[in-house]
Amino acid sequence: MDNTLYITGAGVSAASGIPTFRGEDGYWRIGSKNYTPMEMATRHMYQNQPDQFLAWYYQRFATYRDHGPNEVHHWLADKNVITQNIDGLDGKAGNRDYIAIHGRLDQMTVFHEQGDVVQTITTPWDDVNEEALVASLFNIFAIEKGAPQLYRSYKPYVLLFDEYYTDLYRITEAQKRMLSADKMIFIGTSFSVNITQMALQIARSMSIPIEVVDPEPTHLLHDNVTYHKMTALEYVQRIG
Repeated sequence: MDNTLYITGAGVSAASGIPTFRGEDGYWRIGSKNYTPMEMATRHMYQNQPDQFLAWYYQRFATYRDHGPNEVHHWLADKNVITQNIDGLDGKAGNRDYIAIHGRLDQMTVFHEQGDVVQTITTPWDDVNEEALVASLFNIFAIEKGAPQLYRSYKPYVLLFDEYYTDLYRITEAQKRMLSADKMIFIGTSFSVNITQMALQIARSMSIPIEVVDPEPTHLLHDNVTYHKMTALEYVQRIG
């Protein structure tokens, strides 16, 4: 029985019109007036300047909430997938068991201490009034007196740069999938985040073969790597 694990990144959603993270128009090249994206997408910023954080988050991410899945997502719909993407397009394509290791754009949680067990709920993005953006977002995330309150306010269900993987993001299950994989195929990722490094380390230690699908693939120090220098869409169309 085939037990291939697909680990996907922003390149998978490019054909859906969603910018990648590190390309010329990527999310991590577009900050605010005073802060870089790496400074904006942090728990520290959310706690101390939630107005700037939520406005940036809405403009950079939530405006893409209505984009639909593309041919790659549909091809992956019946496969074992861990995605770094928060766009939820794997679910829209019909994958019922994928792991969104960095969270989901369409969901939020109560603002909690990391590691606590909390539920995710749907974020009412359609209630946003862009003419009064910050006030509207403060209302949705229950922020009063200019700062989020633990267990009273809400937070986007997204793993931020100064946060760590917990079982809210299904990290234990993700590790089990890596350890049991016969092969790992990385599609559309730059290997610049912790989850890909974790998977790569497991693949090395267990001699799991790897395939990399990317127009400009990162060279990996691993004995058994196959490179496919093409986009995710080209790869899917090629192998059928």
